[in-house]
Amino acid sequence: MGLTKQYLRYVQDAVFGLVAGQKSNVVFMELKGMRGRHCAVGVCEDVIIWDVRTGEKLITLKGEKHEVTKIARSPDRRHMAVGYNDGMVRIFDISSGEATINFSGHKSTVTALQYDAKGLHLVSGAKDTDVIVWDIVSESGLYRLKGHKGMVTQARFLPHNNVLVTSSKDTFVKFWDLDTQHCFHTVVGHRTEIYDFMITRDGHRMVTGSGDSELRVWDINYITQEADQQIEAEPATKRRRLQTSDGSDGEDETEDADDMTILRCTKVGSIMRQGRDRVVSMTTDGSDSVLLCHGNDSSVEVFKLPSEQELSKRQSKRQKKLNKKSKSDGEEGETKTAELTLQDEIQKITSVKMSSKVVSVDVVLEEGPQAKMVAVLNNNSLQTCSCNIDVKKCEAENMKSITLLGHRTDVRTVSFSSDNTAILSASGEAAKIWNRSTLQCIRTMPCSYALCSTFAPGDRHIIIGTKSGKLQIFDIASGALQESIDAHSKEVWSLAMTPDKRGIVSGSADQQVKFWNFELVSNDKNEASTSKRLSLEHSRTLRMDEDILAVQCSPDNRLIAVSLLDNTVKVFFMDTLKFFLSLYGHKLPVLCLDISTDSTLLVTGSADRNAKIWGLDFGDCHKSIFAHDDSIMCIKFIPRTHLFFTGGKDGTIKQWDADNFESIITLKGHHAEVWCMTTSPSGNFLVTGSHDKSLRMWEKTREPLVLEDEREMEREKEYEESVGQTGEPVVPGETNTEVAMAGRKTVETVKGAERLMEALELYKEETEKLQQHTAECKRAGKQLPAPALHPMLMAFSVDTPLKYMLEVLKKIKSSELEESLLVLPFNYVIDLIKVIDKFLEKGWHVELICRVLFFLLRVHHGQVTSSPVLMPIIDRLRGSTQTKVNQIRDRIGFNMSGLQFLQQHVDKSGEVMLFADATQKRKSKKKKQKVMLAIKS
Repeated sequence: MGLTKQYLRYVQDAVFGLVAGQKSNVVFMELKGMRGRHCAVGVCEDVIIWDVRTGEKLITLKGEKHEVTKIARSPDRRHMAVGYNDGMVRIFDISSGEATINFSGHKSTVTALQYDAKGLHLVSGAKDTDVIVWDIVSESGLYRLKGHKGMVTQARFLPHNNVLVTSSKDTFVKFWDLDTQHCFHTVVGHRTEIYDFMITRDGHRMVTGSGDSELRVWDINYITQEADQQIEAEPATKRRRLQTSDGSDGEDETEDADDMTILRCTKVGSIMRQGRDRVVSMTTDGSDSVLLCHGNDSSVEVFKLPSEQELSKRQSKRQKKLNKKSKSDGEEGETKTAELTLQDEIQKITSVKMSSKVVSVDVVLEEGPQAKMVAVLNNNSLQTCSCNIDVKKCEAENMKSITLLGHRTDVRTVSFSSDNTAILSASGEAAKIWNRSTLQCIRTMPCSYALCSTFAPGDRHIIIGTKSGKLQIFDIASGALQESIDAHSKEVWSLAMTPDKRGIVSGSADQQVKFWNFELVSNDKNEASTSKRLSLEHSRTLRMDEDILAVQCSPDNRLIAVSLLDNTVKVFFMDTLKFFLSLYGHKLPVLCLDISTDSTLLVTGSADRNAKIWGLDFGDCHKSIFAHDDSIMCIKFIPRTHLFFTGGKDGTIKQWDADNFESIITLKGHHAEVWCMTTSPSGNFLVTGSHDKSLRMWEKTREPLVLEDEREMEREKEYEESVGQTGEPVVPGETNTEVAMAGRKTVETVKGAERLMEALELYKEETEKLQQHTAECKRAGKQLPAPALHPMLMAFSVDTPLKYMLEVLKKIKSSELEESLLVLPFNYVIDLIKVIDKFLEKGWHVELICRVLFFLLRVHHGQVTSSPVLMPIIDRLRGSTQTKVNQIRDRIGFNMSGLQFLQQHVDKSGEVMLFADATQKRKSKKKKQKVMLAIKS
């Protein structure tokens, strides 16, 4: 066997340049008892909690590889639910930053996420049109609700009933009874997609936002006995409003009262928004005092939701005015009753103009009538402001933005300094210098739309080529623009440093390659001045017949390669600018190229998705590689090697060996097109910029990389992706199309089933060994030495096969347990039920064991009842499960009673201390009065 070439692995070191992602919502977090100071927002695969006062990152909740699409805060303020682009939902512990629970049920992007009032249940909706209710305590899915025909846009629990409300792009709002798991009412009054809705805290009003400029308001009337009692106990003003507010569109609520078993939902009117486009999102604060709504523009509309006391005051004032008017007009008889309109219930306060388009917004009510809002903008920034909701047409105050830690537009060029310590990134509005070790932004310099960049020798200046054809020189120390040179008449697509470091070469769409020399010129007109600044002097021009897309000089200062719009690469001699080679073979323009350090190889990346390796001796094409699924935007050699990286519009970065023409590794991290990349002069770091507005740094490790193992890992990932694409399993007895199992078949559930089958096989073998050992001891009439423990039992630190089985069962995640059991063949189910019988005899983990048993009986009911082997076991389990569950119930009841007794004892002791404090205060007061009287006398 010959020697194989060894490579070292590049891994993602850090993600920087991000403030707020464009796919996720923003939520205020109450940390350390402070409201309105911290907010959480998704940025690519992570969630960042920002301190909006200082503009600093407080906590980063690390994800895996998929984008964050939805965030929901828990009522206990200690946890956060995060939904991802692959359908996964994770529960994070905020204090530790770790993901404590993983829920896998959706097949596509999570678009709705909400906790119930107590934080015990979580509902999620997704693009796959399914709604899943999760149990946080048992860490498992309860059921999957089917009925929507479009993407689920919002899901909320009703406050006082076990009812779930969901909206979708299919124009329907559905009410689900969670006790029976069925949809009992559908609101059909919308003509376009519903994008969001909110329900007031008392649960009697619903506001929906759709594809038009109306906010439709609906009255939720509970008709169960308990709800009737609640309605009777409501203030008279509210009952009057419910009775007098009739819907404007009679066609919207033509429903039969017989079909409504829990509540009735009727339209009471509409509120017109200022914006003419669709609603993007709506939100309210925790006390339902403020409603925010925004569309696809930069305005956020603020509505006030008055309390019952404010509404009753307003109605009484209006009634007094009406009575005075009727007396002055001399009208006799019945006096008219003042009625409140919908505009009184939902009052338009103001419209806040943000600096860019709003993606998501959240609000919290601070002390006083100040509503503080935070908005995610589409230019990678956060903006906060506050407004007084007691003042109509109030102006936004304290407007602040978090912008410094990222670019407003896509990063189009990145460069490394010669000492590997600084990174330059430039976009459409600014250039930024980053410290490589800390990833802090050192300097921000406003510039024109940047397309290419480089550090000047000495790393004290940067040169940027712009879309307008200028070359801009910046001084890093002062952050000032030193000079702006009108170098070209069209876009400067490429800049290359000459190997002697004495100048640069620029290539432009005006069909010219220009050579520039560095020079020091005086800062002012006085030539004798000692103050000098860096400038560029034009020395030569190479004119071409087509637009120039990329230029690169060979490190030996012999050749210059120029990529043209006619799909070819022309190579010229540097000294004489005479033509040397023409490299043709690409079917579309070459967008990027690079030359190896030894000046022997040239690699080109094209819009035809191919990377070609050329020899610079004779211009022969060594290899053409189909590298990416979309255009190749950037290509870079690792210094002093024949290894190179390519980045494409498919969002991936790939490493290749130009000698063996092999793919080494695929780096996946970006969620959109990769625009630019640069390698450090040492070759230890790679920095890439993407359309997702993130900058990612990849670091070379000391871990060796074996190509065969890498290919095997890629095949496993492909298999994992294909596993989740299979259809849902058919469970006997589950014929209702509205409800299905919450879980989803994944690689983890398959592995869990395989571990369970291996454990059952091992259990049977070890049990037979022990039985044989017992029989031998009986025959010998003495105790023989026990057989050696199996290595797996030793690894799990258990001494019996039964305990080993329990440990394997416990290690299967609660959210994946049912799907793992569903994969088990029936012969293993028989063995598992026998083991469960022994678990219950010993009283081990009764809750877990009963859950496994009941699920297996529900799924395999027909085969279990027809099996003569299992019938006596099932008969025995029928009694033992009831006994064990009753024992647990009694123990829990006893513990609850004890805790209640202790609570009462603590309350009584607190009251006693309170009275003692009051007595002590009275005594000290009397003593002080006596002293004052003595002084006066």
